[in-house]
Formats: sequence, C-alpha cells, structure tokens
Amino acid sequence: MDKQKIIKIAVAVVIGILAMIYYISTKQESTDYEDILSNTAVVENKKEETVTKEEKTKIKVYVAGEVNIPGVIELEEGARIEDAIQGAGGVKAEADLKNINLAYEISDGEKIYIPNIAEAGTEEETVNASNASAGQSNHSNGKININKATATELITVPGIGASTAQKIITYREENGKFQAIEDVKKVSGIGDSKFESMKDYISVK
Repeated sequence: MDKQKIIKIAVAVVIGILAMIYYISTKQESTDYEDILSNTAVVENKKEETVTKEEKTKIKVYVAGEVNIPGVIELEEGARIEDAIQGAGGVKAEADLKNINLAYEISDGEKIYIPNIAEAGTEEETVNASNASAGQSNHSNGKININKATATELITVPGIGASTAQKIITYREENGKFQAIEDVKKVSGIGDSKFESMKDYISVK
C-alpha cells in the first residue's frame, strides 16, 4: 500500500478517535450539568416547602358571648371570624350574627364577641365585630379605654352602637375624662342595664 495512503488512514483514525472522545466528554458534562440542575431544583423545592410550613404560624384569639365554648382558642394565621366561632364550638341558638362579618380576617390577640339577640336590640347597637382589633393603642388589658377610643373602637363593646359611641366622645370632649367606668352612665342613653353589658369590656386608663 502507498505510504501516503497509510498516513492519511492513520490521520483519519486519529481524528475519528479524538472526535469520539470529545463527543463522549461533552455528553458526560451535559449529563452532569443536568444532574446538578435537577438536584438544585429538588433542594429549592424542599426549601420552599420548609418556608411554607414555617409561615403557617399560630395565633390566639378570645371568643366570648353566645358561643358554646367561650375562651382563648388557637388558630392558623389568616383565619376568619367563622373559623374562630367553629373553634369555640359554634354559636348558641340565641346568637345574633346578622351584623357580624364572618369573612373578616382576624389577628393575634383579638377579642371576638358574639351578641345575644335580645342584647343586640337595634342594628345600630349591635356589636360590629368586623371592626374589632385588639392590637390598637386604645386597648388596655383587652379592654377599650373610653377616654381615648375612637368611635370605631367603641362600637366593638357590647351595648355600644354608632350613636352611643358618638355620645361618649362628645361627653368627654365637653366634660373631660371619665374618672371611673361608672361615669359612663352619665352619658345620655346609658343606663344600668346597658352599663352591665359593657362594664367588663371598658377601662378609663
């Protein structure tokens, strides 16, 4: 065989071998890279799952009034008033829910009061639980400070509606701060009966 042909064949064989080695090496690197990406995705998914579980923190709220099991209950963050009522064993037959926003999202430390049908009286005097927020600055030990509370805060107290809340605000502006919770009876429209329903939920400091 011609010497030149032998050289060409040898060169072709070497090139072929090098090409095969390059192909195998490239494929291996590609596979390794895909494995790295796959493993990274698995790790990230696990991290997201862990974060999601950690984010589901617990909150505590106090449910009172016409529920079967009043008291402090623990719920997941983002729970609604409806969930709190269920956690308190549901409502009694005498409960008045017509002005309660069951879809209201509650926060840690809130107090939810479910009024009685007889106690609720007119719509204006019914507790507006959807506005309740125990984290507000005018709450003291879970009670509403009648010397500082806004009308929105005052109507979260059993027996106080929009009209009565405004009368309380007007009275303290004209006569100064209430010295004792009993002084609220000096406000027009608040008698002994109404005072009895609100006394455990108000303070003067």
